[in-house]
Amino acid sequence: MTHKLLAIGASSSRKSINRALAVWAANQFDAQVDDVDLNDFEMPIYSEDRQAESGIPSLAQDFKNKIKACDGIIISFAEHNGSYTAAFKNIIDWVSVIEKDLWEQKPMLLMATSPGKRGGKTLLELAVSDFPHRGGKVHSHFVLPSFYATFDRGIKDPVLKMEFEAASSVFEKALIGMETD
Repeated sequence: MTHKLLAIGASSSRKSINRALAVWAANQFDAQVDDVDLNDFEMPIYSEDRQAESGIPSLAQDFKNKIKACDGIIISFAEHNGSYTAAFKNIIDWVSVIEKDLWEQKPMLLMATSPGKRGGKTLLELAVSDFPHRGGKVHSHFVLPSFYATFDRGIKDPVLKMEFEAASSVFEKALIGMETD
């Protein structure tokens, strides 16, 4: 069975290295890949007042529908000041008011990368602990430090490649396990 994977680079940069990593990672599986561009989901900054006055933007429901339609989710995070990017945080703020179970209990592979030596590790640790409270089943995670030195159409560093393969294997087992549930 071919799975449908949602690949999200949690950055609004048109040249996002996180989007490149998420899409590359998703294409390592025998799967149909839905490459999500956060720019397609740009909405007003969330506030309870705005929600009361205007309701929930249709783009929030569109994003939620993508989550519902997939079998698994791969996200690579860009770290802005130790946290989610404003674009990604705003999307999850809007989508979470539709349903508390934001990620639909879908298997997840969470990743982060950056040009720096830590590769977004601080944010990845936050996401790994935060996402289960938002309906995410985080099965594995991976950080790719020094993106421009370690990635070129794939992971160049053999140790990091093995770490990714181990994380992706755990994620793949979770996808296969869905078939038997």
